[in-house]
Amino acid sequence: MIKLNLFLLNINKKILLILLFFLVSSCSSIPNNTSDGCSIFSERYLWYKHAKKTEEKWGTPIYIQLAIIKMESDFDWLAKPARQKIFKVIPFKRPSSSFGYSQAVKGTWEQYKNETGNKLARRTRFKDSVDFIGWYTNKTESILKISKQDAFRQYLAYHEGWGAYKNYKNNQKVIGLAKKVKNQSDKYKSQLKKCQKKLNRNRYIIF
Repeated sequence: MIKLNLFLLNINKKILLILLFFLVSSCSSIPNNTSDGCSIFSERYLWYKHAKKTEEKWGTPIYIQLAIIKMESDFDWLAKPARQKIFKVIPFKRPSSSFGYSQAVKGTWEQYKNETGNKLARRTRFKDSVDFIGWYTNKTESILKISKQDAFRQYLAYHEGWGAYKNYKNNQKVIGLAKKVKNQSDKYKSQLKKCQKKLNRNRYIIF
């Protein structure tokens, strides 16, 4: 009887580990087509619920949330800046503490947690990442008077920071990135018009 119980316990542990593996994989893997909003949400329906909640809470359109994440991490939950290299060969430190979907740096992430009360927020969690983007774009609108519908200027402020935003015209690379975000947000906006009605219907969610 004892041996049987131990056998069943081992089986239950294996089943639990398998379920945890699939849970983590389903929540953290990169969607197959990160350039298509409908494709992203068809694979990650719970992401749509989080993005929609952010839009309702902060007023930041879903398509702009996606465009910022697309540019920052391409939906890689573990994304980090590439390491600098000494003599172009020896790996050195990373240029910043940016991490996760939103590529938020540690200091700004801590500010977000303190101001929102979301103390357990993680940069590797999509739900927290889109809420961070909503919080940041909302503050940008308040501080710099940039509309949350203005993907181009919102991204400039997101990339450069509120203080350095005024100098963005001197940085052609950042202007180029902001144009890409604007173009991608327009694509997401057009795509979501075709599937948002379907996404808004209630669906059962396993994870």
